[in-house]
Amino acid sequence: MTSAPRPTDAELAILRVLWERGPSTVRQVFEVLAAERELGYTTVLKMLQIMHDKGLVARDVTDRTHVFTARETQVQTQRHLLDDLLDKAFGGSSLSLVMQALATRRASREELAEMRKLLDQAEGGKR
Repeated sequence: MTSAPRPTDAELAILRVLWERGPSTVRQVFEVLAAERELGYTTVLKMLQIMHDKGLVARDVTDRTHVFTARETQVQTQRHLLDDLLDKAFGGSSLSLVMQALATRRASREELAEMRKLLDQAEGGKR
């Protein structure tokens, strides 16, 4: 299975908009991003064109206004990025990744409870 190339930080910002809003025009993506940072409409247009060429987004051209959608779900993209990080930075060790994540940022009680639940499920419900 061949996946799309890994998105850059700027491309991830656009993908987040598409994941949250669903299929969107360049104008709609621009309006969301422009509320967060200063950038131009033509920059967003060019980035979406590049992302389409790279296979990160699909473009519906049935109407005069093109509508873009993410080709992969947010979960699929996160898994691909995490898989790369796991291999490149942690030598494939999930334990090292989790330990570093917990040492870097404090987890809330709710997050820790969810982690315990996931660990229990991974162990087959033992507890």
